[in-house]
Amino acid sequence: MRYGFAAFAALGFIFFSHDAPMTAEAAPLCNAKQMGFAGLLAKCNREELPPITMASGQPLSEKDLKLQSGVYYKIDIVSDGSAELALSGAEFFRAIWINEVVINDLEIRPLGLDSFEFDDEGTIELSFIAIKPGRYTLHIPGTKGDSQRVQISIQ
Repeated sequence: MRYGFAAFAALGFIFFSHDAPMTAEAAPLCNAKQMGFAGLLAKCNREELPPITMASGQPLSEKDLKLQSGVYYKIDIVSDGSAELALSGAEFFRAIWINEVVINDLEIRPLGLDSFEFDDEGTIELSFIAIKPGRYTLHIPGTKGDSQRVQISIQ
């Protein structure tokens, strides 16, 4: 495609072509040879994030999260059951590709998410690939304190 513009919104890639083959670059943690057939889901491209803890009156996270586009992440969202709490972040969930959500050993592969809500104690395991660069927030709806939100940046 000469002097073309193509946007792949579903993958978050935007690139231009000027007499060159169209390519897009993610920033994986390992090279293509190491990834093999698994691609971005390869073990060498995975990173475990510190858990998000949902407990009445406690901060969600010790620090903000800095993610890299093209990297496969796993994070646990843990509730101690001290209160019925939700975690909302539709903008963040639209900026990632969700591989699976695991709740009580039940694997769910959703097309999208808006929020999670805990009625009791439990753990949600979320695995995803960061796609769209930007700054996002996961927060407990109806709260205003900085400790009740996690800032996430995808670079």
